Amino acid sequence: MPTGKVKWFDDDKGFGFIASDEGAEVFLHASALPAGTPSPRPGTKVEFSIADGRRGPSAMAVTIVEQGPTVSQGLRKKPEEMTVIVEDLIKMLDSVSTSLRKGHYPEAAKGKKVAALLRAVAEQLDA
Repeated sequence: MPTGKVKWFDDDKGFGFIASDEGAEVFLHASALPAGTPSPRPGTKVEFSIADGRRGPSAMAVTIVEQGPTVSQGLRKKPEEMTVIVEDLIKMLDSVSTSLRKGHYPEAAKGKKVAALLRAVAEQLDA
C-alpha cells in the first residue's frame, strides 16, 4: 500500500493533496478519510490506495499513520516562562477561592480575567 504525507488539506473545500513517497501528487478528497477523523494537517503521514480519477490519481481508503505537527507546538512558551505564569495563576485562584468561601463570586472583570488566563494556560499545556 502506498504511503505519503499530506501536502495541504482545505476543510472548507473538503479536499487536498498527498505527496506520495514515490514522488507523485495524489488528490485527497474528504470522503476517502475514515469517518470521524479530524482533517489531516500538513505533514500527516498516511497510507492509501490509488484510483484513477477524472483529473488524475486519487487517494482511496486513507489511513492516518501519524499526525503531522501542530502549529501551536512551535509557539509554546519555554517552561521557565510558564512557571511564572502558573505561579501567578495559583495566586489569582487563591483569591477567587477566598471570595467563594465568603459566599460570593468575584467581580465580573476579575472573573473574566481569571477565565482568560485559565484558557491560555490550558492551550499552552495542551499544545
